[in-house]
Amino acid sequence: MITSDRNPSIKYVKRLLLSRRFRQNENAYVVEGDRWLDEIIQHGLQPDQLFISGRWHESPVNQQRLDSLTAPRKVVSDGVMANMSDTETPPGVLAVLPMANLPIPDNPTLLLILDRVANPGNLGAILRTAAAAGVDAVFLTPGCVDQHNPKVVRGSMGAILRLPIARRSWPEIEGDLVHLNAWLASADADTRHVQVDWRQPSALIIGSEAQGAGLEAHRLAKSISIPMSQGNESLNAAVAAGIILFEAVRQRSETTHISADAGSLDQKG
Repeated sequence: MITSDRNPSIKYVKRLLLSRRFRQNENAYVVEGDRWLDEIIQHGLQPDQLFISGRWHESPVNQQRLDSLTAPRKVVSDGVMANMSDTETPPGVLAVLPMANLPIPDNPTLLLILDRVANPGNLGAILRTAAAAGVDAVFLTPGCVDQHNPKVVRGSMGAILRLPIARRSWPEIEGDLVHLNAWLASADADTRHVQVDWRQPSALIIGSEAQGAGLEAHRLAKSISIPMSQGNESLNAAVAAGIILFEAVRQRSETTHISADAGSLDQKG
């Protein structure tokens, strides 16, 4: 059992949690807790390393979880686990995962582009929402927080394992938008988000919480707004993304139902 915070493996985990550059150099990041371990198992992934507390390992359910994992396991004391964890309530299990970017679809029909979203909690919530809405991919512009930041990872609730995410320059994004209608969430646009035909191949741009979207975003996209009561000027970036994305889900779902009903009628005829 590891009982010292000075152990090289413990120092390695702490550096992964604290340093974006170190994560990139090592091509690895840290996940914590039972929920994340279940996500890893569900996706058939193998961690580089596993750290478990003795008390956690005593559970038959947790031992069963470990049966499908081949990663080296290191048992640590509760104190060491608390020290190496990035959460207020330390978990009983922590894993080091290799970074694995999912491929971007060749012909996406719904893209989400985030412009300088710097708040880790917001980015995590947006990624979780994007995965739930069936977004094909998320592009992060320069200035966005690292998607493997511990707070982003926690907030995503496993979405980073299911969602293609790529960092893109604006010239690259301009090329990606050639066959898509691009829309930018704005507080004062005349066009409402419900007036957009989201059944068409589309991209949604969400800007920075503090500064809004930059000049490149405004150049490439038409602005849309979410109606709000008087006296309210803006919404949290994650909330705005959720409202607009699920309007797209609603419209596309209705189209699917109409197509399915039409097919049934044709067969009956």
